Amino acid sequence: MADNETTSDEFDRLLDDFIAQQLADTETTAEENKEAVSAHKPLPPVTLPEDQAAETLYPEERRLYDAFRNFRQAVSEVAGLAGLAAPKYTFAADQIYPRFRPGRIDNLYADIFNSWECLVTAQPVRLSSLPPNPTDEQLLSFAEKTTDPNLQNAIISYVEVLIELDGCEIAYNLRKAKAQKRKIERKLYEEHLHRQEKIKLYIEAIRQQNFPVDAERLVNNFFKTARKDPNGAQAILENNPATYAPIQTDKIPPRFFGLIKAKPEDGIRVNKELGKFLKHLKA
Repeated sequence: MADNETTSDEFDRLLDDFIAQQLADTETTAEENKEAVSAHKPLPPVTLPEDQAAETLYPEERRLYDAFRNFRQAVSEVAGLAGLAAPKYTFAADQIYPRFRPGRIDNLYADIFNSWECLVTAQPVRLSSLPPNPTDEQLLSFAEKTTDPNLQNAIISYVEVLIELDGCEIAYNLRKAKAQKRKIERKLYEEHLHRQEKIKLYIEAIRQQNFPVDAERLVNNFFKTARKDPNGAQAILENNPATYAPIQTDKIPPRFFGLIKAKPEDGIRVNKELGKFLKHLKA
């Protein structure tokens, strides 16, 4: 039984994550399309020849595309001189249009991997001097020392690809942060409107019952307190609402045909009645 519950919980969590990601992707796509319209660019998908598709890219994406195209060309030249077939490349400009996203560049990573396999096959001796997982500085130092101009171009353009990838990642994260900020602001504004509407409903409900109390003062003070302590504020509202606005005993109707004026005890009674009413009030 416990195993089934664990499996079910894990499935629910994965499903929630998937739905959240789908919604996030939808919102991101909407933002990208809005940006494309304001920049007078075509909406995706872009079905243009590769060179024309590249022209539609934004500056960050265009620099990444150009760096990769230079890398691709240099690798092809190294392969050709070694009598090897160049890798079959699948990354294209439309895959980062209108904007770069980490989930859109699987083909780019695959092409880079295949390119390096080709370089190692074409230049095994020279590339054997590179350390494992070389840094950008180590790669540039190697490129500076190598006597093969085509290999040099391939290494330098590869570093440029890495730099432009970082630039696109930074720009993506900035856009994401701005979108999240707008989303939070929108949610806060919607919550504010909802709270204002709820305040109006509470005030109107109290007034309709003709309770001798300043309904607007009571409700506004309650919501002000509820922001800091929701449970405590609700308890006060139900048990002693006069804390938020005093009962106006002078407005309590006299009894017995106006012969008996309201007394302090009547204020206590009305306070309890008001609390009971508010306890069951749904607004």
